[in-house]
Amino acid sequence: MKIALMGPPACGKGTQARRLREKYGLPHISSGDILRDEVARGTDFGIQVKQYMDRGEIGPATLITEMVLAHLHSHCPGGFILDGFPRTVFQAWELMKEHDLDAVYLVDVSEDEVLRRITGRRTCQGCGNIYSIHRDAPASGLCASCGGKLVQRDDDNEETARNRLAVYTRETAPVAGFYRDRGLLKSIPGARSPEEIFADITAQLG
Repeated sequence: MKIALMGPPACGKGTQARRLREKYGLPHISSGDILRDEVARGTDFGIQVKQYMDRGEIGPATLITEMVLAHLHSHCPGGFILDGFPRTVFQAWELMKEHDLDAVYLVDVSEDEVLRRITGRRTCQGCGNIYSIHRDAPASGLCASCGGKLVQRDDDNEETARNRLAVYTRETAPVAGFYRDRGLLKSIPGARSPEEIFADITAQLG
């Protein structure tokens, strides 16, 4: 099974991808996680892409596309769950040349809700779990799973968030039309609990 999750920043697609990974045993491929790992390790690619990420921009589409497709080829022969890729119509075309997707789920939330979620998001430095100060972040500031410190990512501020939304509207929203025209897009209302969204997706997957 090959599926993709898309939507604006902080719509919850990462949370749903992890839940789907646990249920179906498929690799969860997050282009954002791959990029942040490259930046953290100080690779040549990471150095190049960091300047774009700091501004909330997507980065060089060709390089990112080559990196993700190479990862799929090497690590995902039995299927995958894509999270945050493809981000542009160019990437959707390139992906389609090598892989036939079974479904694409658009987790749809409003701009105001996106800003609230991004600025309220906290990430565990230890295990990577994500919390919200509006919902479930422990008052201690420590991860409930591993005890790691909860921090706000450098790019989780309002200025960068607004720029990311502008980039999404300009670059990524047209990808929904690409997949809608091919009968693959399924829109999922995102202003609900993660459990309700997950139940909706799995019911459609069967």
